[in-house]
Formats: sequence, structure tokens, C-alpha cells
Amino acid sequence: MLRNSTKAIAIVEDVRIAESFFGRLRGLMFEHRSDFNYALVMPLSQDSRIRASIHMLFVFFPIAVFFVDEKKRVVDKALLKPFALNYTPKKPCRYIIELPQEKFSCAEVGDLLEW
Repeated sequence: MLRNSTKAIAIVEDVRIAESFFGRLRGLMFEHRSDFNYALVMPLSQDSRIRASIHMLFVFFPIAVFFVDEKKRVVDKALLKPFALNYTPKKPCRYIIELPQEKFSCAEVGDLLEW
């Protein structure tokens, strides 16, 4: 379960971790919108802005993205549209969390998340 500890709310029940390089590379490419009802957490080996850059190529629906530091605090968030070429977070992060777009308002910059 992905939870916002700051607001004391559950965001989503199902959390999937993309630990492999291929899992992070694939992300949500070719996923069907109707199947996307979970949080996809992509851990990075170190805090980074550049390594946390993401694209939306072959993602056919908009998503919410939270960029989270090593303390699991949200440092940036974005609503990304299908086929966007690039988004680089404003601050370095350790985790990228992709969610259904309607979950965008479930966390603000500075909120503490847990999974």
C-alpha cells in the first residue's frame, strides 16, 4: 500500500516495484489504461535529477508522477501527457512513483510517503 503519512491517507493498495533496469526502462509503455490501478515505484541507485528524467513515449494516457527523496519525502510532482518527450524533476530524487492521474492531488511537495 502507498500511503501519505503527512495527510494520513491511503493513495493506492497495489504497489509494484520496478527493480530491474528493464523494468524501469519499460515503465508503463504499452500498458492499457484500464489495467493501471497501482503505483509503480522505480528506485534509483542514488539521488539524481538526470537519472530521474522520464519520457512518456508509448504511454497512451496521462499519469501522475511523484519524485521522492531517500527519506521518502516528495520533492517534485508532475502530471504528464501521453508521448511527452522528457520531464526532469526540479530536485534530485531517489524514487520515481508513477500513478493514475486522479491520484495527483493525494500528495504535495514536502509530504512524507510510505510503502
